[in-house]
Amino acid sequence: MSYLQDFQTQIAARDFEKFMQLWEEYCASDTLEPEEVVTLLQSVKNSDLAKQFGPIVETALPLLDLLPTPEGKYEVLRHLIDLQTTQSPKLAEVTLQALQGKYGQDPTFMDRLRMVGLRTKENFQGAISRFDLLHHLEVGNFVLHTGGWGVGEIMEVSSVREIVAVEFEKVGGRKSIPFATAFKSLAPLPHAHFLARRFGDADGLEKEAKEDPVKMIKMMLKDLGPLTAPEVKDALEELVIPEAEWTKWWSNTRSRLKKDTLIDSPETLKEPFRLRKVELLHEAQLETDLHQAKTTDEILEICYTFMREYPGKLKDPVVHACLKTALEGLNALSDGQKWEKVLALGTLGVAGDTNTQITTSRDLTKLLEEIRVMAYRKQALVAIRQHRPDWIVQLVKLLTSVEQSPLRDYMLKELNQGEARQSLLTDLKELLLHPENRDDLFLWFFQKALDHPASEVPYTDKEGYGKLFESFLVLLNRLEKIHAKRDIVKKMYMQLIHKRYELIRQFFEGTSLETIKEYLLLASKCHTFSDSDIMILRSLAEVVHPSLKEGKETRRPHNEVIWTTEEGFLATQKRIQEIGTTEMVDNAREIEAARALGDLRENSEFKAAQERRARLQTELKNLSHQLQKSRVLTQDDLKKEEVGVGSVVDLVDLKGQKVRYTILGPLDADADRNILSFQSKLAQLMEGLHVGETFQFKEEEYKIVALGGTLKA
Repeated sequence: MSYLQDFQTQIAARDFEKFMQLWEEYCASDTLEPEEVVTLLQSVKNSDLAKQFGPIVETALPLLDLLPTPEGKYEVLRHLIDLQTTQSPKLAEVTLQALQGKYGQDPTFMDRLRMVGLRTKENFQGAISRFDLLHHLEVGNFVLHTGGWGVGEIMEVSSVREIVAVEFEKVGGRKSIPFATAFKSLAPLPHAHFLARRFGDADGLEKEAKEDPVKMIKMMLKDLGPLTAPEVKDALEELVIPEAEWTKWWSNTRSRLKKDTLIDSPETLKEPFRLRKVELLHEAQLETDLHQAKTTDEILEICYTFMREYPGKLKDPVVHACLKTALEGLNALSDGQKWEKVLALGTLGVAGDTNTQITTSRDLTKLLEEIRVMAYRKQALVAIRQHRPDWIVQLVKLLTSVEQSPLRDYMLKELNQGEARQSLLTDLKELLLHPENRDDLFLWFFQKALDHPASEVPYTDKEGYGKLFESFLVLLNRLEKIHAKRDIVKKMYMQLIHKRYELIRQFFEGTSLETIKEYLLLASKCHTFSDSDIMILRSLAEVVHPSLKEGKETRRPHNEVIWTTEEGFLATQKRIQEIGTTEMVDNAREIEAARALGDLRENSEFKAAQERRARLQTELKNLSHQLQKSRVLTQDDLKKEEVGVGSVVDLVDLKGQKVRYTILGPLDADADRNILSFQSKLAQLMEGLHVGETFQFKEEEYKIVALGGTLKA
């Protein structure tokens, strides 16, 4: 398809002049492929050049003689007649001959010629496509609605009334469609087509998809064209593969697709899977990939991937020699690349020295970072354990720097025994004291401990769980003040509320009263928890310790209370009175005056008055609701040592610029005077902080330098 890319470039640019230059050159070709011509004509049909191409369709007729099969000639001619706009006698004659050759024995042939416009020959654009559809309109056959109704099954056909009745997948009930409308909106689907199978035999398709998933994907690519992974999912999940089984099915299928020689698998989710015309042998693909590789890392990755996915091919002398030559030709390597090269050659049976590199390396962290293949990293850790006298110190250090869970699992296992255990416990103790310093390591260990309760893993007993949970809440409080960590905060929160706070229940059960009070206090400082969450946590705590019901609540003021000053309370009352006694009365008069103008449908004054009434009613409702929930601040409510409602907070940013905010309720908030509602994001980030502490807001860091209190807006 050497011309296609150039044609599609001009089509995308809407440059008909350059397109025609290419077209004249193309029409002078000696040989053509039907698929190439069909793809080109489909691209033109779906573009802005279709109208300009319509008058010159006859220039393509000589191409028909170059096509090798009658089926190919018919398909190309069908697309040409879809595009033509001249209605010329020559095109009519060619069209009539093609239809006679395919459908001439049909007893309804002449009547159908009338329906598609070939009896009068005045307008026969799309005549072949229309005739194909008429021939396909039989009970039990399937069609595709191009307007979005999806696949349909033909339930009834009346040639006399020229109507077809169809039941579609995306609209309810049977739809009666005139032939004239069907020509514009329906496309025939063979019974073997993927979409027809999905609509008419979903159970059978599901069985085939599970027995041979690669065959299923090949069918889809053949019938639907190139598809991205999300598009494959949209076409199959629930409709063919149950949602609960999708992830496992697709993981297995995708690994098989990468090994199939007829499917071109993409490197990213945005790129599509494609069906190759000719099978591509793995050996040929390996040679091509190695030839195109530009860097040492690319060559190492290609060799490793091939050896992992096609181990049986390594016995082939040609493949073995190709891999060996590529690896041995690598020079000027980093320490990590040297390690990967030696291990890859080892897979091929070529012995090499790896121990010296491990025992002499001064920076094992850097070495591990340079090794890109996970399996090779694991082998490096095993070598450190076996051949380094200082392996304990090295593994404790690497436990912090290495991020992959399988590697951390190995190091934890080795460090959690014998003389190494004390070093591990010391490191974990520091981790629990300052989880924010290595939050990813803490969260990994937290999950590890949850997955192995009452095991030999440290901190998996009841006391250890308590320390872990305290550190978890401390970390949550620290991270929610850092904008860049919001995704981690969300995951931590979801972990806590999952399955109706199952994890919280687990930590609360059998815990002492003082410990639970500490949990509640820490939770109250976490702005991620909603007021409802705080109430639920307290209820769960009261189940374990009923005496908490009698105690003072240890949670922050919540959104069920609208804190306000006396000035704000009175101003809101006044505004409610103004709306109810003055503005609503004036608005009622406006509506009556506008109604008197007549014809309410075209009465702009009436519509404007109604819109004002709606605004006033909404404002009145909101203010009344807020006033019912409001509570006037007193001196006892003010916090002197931490930020809260009523606080006056002096901040300074990294540039030394100072700003002062007063935190009150929404009834007193005034951006021009730097009065914040305690419900605002900025106020919530500051809540509970002390003088000297810092926080981040909109990627800026601020420090609290002074703190006071007020009862005035």
